[in-house]
Amino acid sequence: MIKTNLTISAPVSSRSCYGSRSRSLIRSLVKLDKYDVKIIDQQLGNTPKNALPKEFASMMIPNLTSQPDIWVHVAPSQAFQKVGKYNIGVTRGIEVDRPSPEALEGANRMDLVIVSSQHSMNSFSTAKYETKDTRTNQVTRDLKLNTKIEVLFEGLDLNIFNKPSKPCESIQTTLNSIPEKNCYLIDSDWEKGNFGQDRNDIGGAIRTFLESFKNKSAKNQPALIVKICKGSYSLTDREDMLDRIRQIRSSVDTQTTVPNVYLLHGELSAEEINSLYHHSKVKAMISFTHGESFGKPLLEFGITGKPILVSNWSGPLDFLSDYGLLLQGGLKPVDASALVDHSIVEGCNWYYVDYGYASSVIKDVDSNYKKHLAKSRKQKQHLKDNFTMDKMTEKLSTIVENNIPSFKIEIPKLESLETYD
Repeated sequence: MIKTNLTISAPVSSRSCYGSRSRSLIRSLVKLDKYDVKIIDQQLGNTPKNALPKEFASMMIPNLTSQPDIWVHVAPSQAFQKVGKYNIGVTRGIEVDRPSPEALEGANRMDLVIVSSQHSMNSFSTAKYETKDTRTNQVTRDLKLNTKIEVLFEGLDLNIFNKPSKPCESIQTTLNSIPEKNCYLIDSDWEKGNFGQDRNDIGGAIRTFLESFKNKSAKNQPALIVKICKGSYSLTDREDMLDRIRQIRSSVDTQTTVPNVYLLHGELSAEEINSLYHHSKVKAMISFTHGESFGKPLLEFGITGKPILVSNWSGPLDFLSDYGLLLQGGLKPVDASALVDHSIVEGCNWYYVDYGYASSVIKDVDSNYKKHLAKSRKQKQHLKDNFTMDKMTEKLSTIVENNIPSFKIEIPKLESLETYD
């Protein structure tokens, strides 16, 4: 069977969120069995390129030799390039309330844009930038989304993220060394920004946790496990993370008993992460994120059926709105210290959790854990029914059928056969 050629340019070997998105998308494209898929690997920042699956080896090409029928570019939208006869831009989307002008311009270069969440689609669809002549006050530029946009969530791989048949020994050894029986987990990168302003608000979440339990007797205090880094797994990065945690702990009233914080730093396999999530000492996940384009770690933790305390905004609401513990707060401008060129720009807003409200929820989960666990367990079946890799492939099939045109496939002609005596 001769198939339409499709080339995907993506950071497929990158150990990053975009890398994970790329690998899931390629697996779904292959499963559709409609296209001759070729892959061009791309660098994404300084992320390690050590996550290329063996199954992709036969699809890899170094560069283009001809124009593909279908070109798929996986990247932040400001980087989209139009190369094929039909061009699809796949971006995880945005964490703020609107894309930058550069992100909108990039999206408009493509025939179809695919984002990861309803939040991202709404933000792109409603964004508008006007430029006016300073003398006449006439609009000289009216920038808005002019191309088709679809949502394709990031599917949960139940072959990995599920109840493990055998816990990973490395995780068992690490967590068994923690004396506390009740631990809460933060799993995010500590990105740029002043205290409370970094995108995942790691510092604010740590401090709120410590303040919530500082007056509790040491015997009954829960602990906090933070699986974080600043962008690498180097010794320097580890020491920087430890120093930040120490500074936050020292800012809490030292006349009281302050809960322990344990740093989990280093590269973990997907199986190790799943084992961490399911460990009996890990009771819940906490996220004070200012914004998520999707929030895949929250989805992967959700399969445990344990409580998730998360900001009441952006991507995670697609799959957690019915079962997550949604933390109240509100939209405010992004601080200058957290701006990112061409992506998170001045004038954008994102969500700030109300620390006092979050503290009351954290303490209530600790005091009434069984009640919250009974509710959160229902999310497990909800995710299996709606957000798996198989469901993602089904959604991709619908997007393909509704948007991508058919291409005439050229079949090489056979040369005339000659008969030899």
